[in-house]
Amino acid sequence: MSKLWGGRFTKSTNKLVEEETASIGFDRKLASQDIKGSIAHVSMLAAQKIVTEEEKDQIISGLNKVKEKLEADELEYSIENEDIHMNIEKFLIDEIGPVGGKLHTGRSRNDQVATDMHLYLKEHTEILMELVRETQKAIFKQAEAHVDTILPGYTHLQRAQPVSFAHHLLAYFWMLDRDRERLQDSLKRTNISPLGAGALAGTTFPIDRHQAAHSLGFDQVYPNSMDAVSDRDFILEFMSAASILMMHISRMSEELVIWSSQEFQFIELDDSFCTGSSIMPQKKNPDVPELLRAKTGRVYGNLIGLLTVLKGLPLAYNKDMQEDKEGMFDTVDTLEASLSMLAPMIETMMVKTSNMKQAVSEDFSNATDIADYLVTKGLPFREAHEVIGKIVLYSINNNKYLLDLSMEEYKKFHTLFEEDIYTVLQPVEVVRNRNSYGGTGQEQVASQLKEAESALLK
Repeated sequence: MSKLWGGRFTKSTNKLVEEETASIGFDRKLASQDIKGSIAHVSMLAAQKIVTEEEKDQIISGLNKVKEKLEADELEYSIENEDIHMNIEKFLIDEIGPVGGKLHTGRSRNDQVATDMHLYLKEHTEILMELVRETQKAIFKQAEAHVDTILPGYTHLQRAQPVSFAHHLLAYFWMLDRDRERLQDSLKRTNISPLGAGALAGTTFPIDRHQAAHSLGFDQVYPNSMDAVSDRDFILEFMSAASILMMHISRMSEELVIWSSQEFQFIELDDSFCTGSSIMPQKKNPDVPELLRAKTGRVYGNLIGLLTVLKGLPLAYNKDMQEDKEGMFDTVDTLEASLSMLAPMIETMMVKTSNMKQAVSEDFSNATDIADYLVTKGLPFREAHEVIGKIVLYSINNNKYLLDLSMEEYKKFHTLFEEDIYTVLQPVEVVRNRNSYGGTGQEQVASQLKEAESALLK
C-alpha cells in the first residue's frame, strides 16, 4: 500500500472515492502554513527530547528544501496522497528518507489542518484589515476635497435633504471602520493554537503545546483537545465579518452605479474601471462596481454553506469538515480582489459638482427648513409641517420650486413668513445650519474628518 495510513487496509481505495475525498486540489493553498507548523512542531519535539537534535535538524533542513521547491513552483502534488499534509510529508521523506516519518509524532492531521487554517486566516485577516484601511484612505481623500460640495441626500431613494458630499462619503468610511474593528476582534479567536491536540484526545508523548504555539505566534492554546480539532467558529466569525464588509462594499457600489448613470450624472468613473458595449459604441458601463455588488452573494453563500455543514456534527472531527476550506479561500480571495479594486476606483472617480449643485437646486429637499423656520417663530412643528405640505403641493401644481415663490405667495400660507426665508432656503445655508454633532454642516464635517484621520492612525 502506498498510502501513509495503509497498514490497516487490504484493498486499494476506489478511484472515484479517492478523487472525491482528496482535498489536495484546494488545500494546497495551505502548503506554506503546513511547513511552518511542521517546523514548529518538530522543534518542540526535539526540545522535549521526543526526537533527537540531529533528527530535528534533518527534518527542518528537508522541510526548507520542500519550501524552496514550493516557492519555485516545482512541487507536483499527488491525489493519491490525498491532502496537503500527506503530500508535504511525502516530499519530506523523498528528501531525507525514513526519518521524515518521525515528523508526525505526537500530532494528527486533525490538529494539523486546524493549525494550518488558523495560520492562514490570521495572515489574511491582517492583509484584509490593511486593504480596508487603504479604501478608507481613498474615501477620506475624496471627502476632504468635497466638504463644500452639496448634493441631495436620499431616503427611500427620494430626495430628502441637502447634504455635504463629504458627509455622504464619510458614512461609508465609518462603516468600513467598524468592519476593520470586527476583523481585528476576530483575530482573538483566530489567534489560538490547536497544535498538539492530536486526533481528539491529546497524545501520550510529553509534548509542550505552549512552546509550539509561542513559536508560531499564537497568543493562546485551546484548553480542550476535542474543541481544538472540531472548532470552526473562528472561520464562521471571519465569514460573518466578511459578509458585513461585503454588504457595505455592495451598498457603495450600488451608489457608484446610480451616480454614474445618465439620470444622475453625479460622478464619472475612470475609464480603467469601466468597459464598453460590443454593439453600442456610446456605452461606458460601470462593470467593476456591478461585479462587486454581485460578488456579495458568493460571500454570503460561503457563510451559509459552512453554517449548514457544521450544524449537525457530533464531536470531534468529521470528514464533513473538509468542506470548510474552499468557502474560506474563496471569501478571502473575493474580498482581497474587491478591496484592491474599490480603493483606486474611489480615488480616481471624477465628482461632477455642478450637476450635484443643480440637482439640489431643483427639488424640495429644503422643505424641512421652512418648517424649522416657522417653529423658531413660535408655530408648533406639527402645524408647520402641514403648512409646508400645502406649500409643496402648491409649488408642484404651479411648476415652481420653493425659492421661486414670491413673498406674496408665502404670505397666503402663513403670516409668519418674512424676507429672510429666501436665505434660509439656500442649499448652502440648509447644509450649514445642520450643525448638531454628526450632522452634515460644514463645521461638523470638518470635525468628523479630524476624527476619521485619527481613526486611520489606530
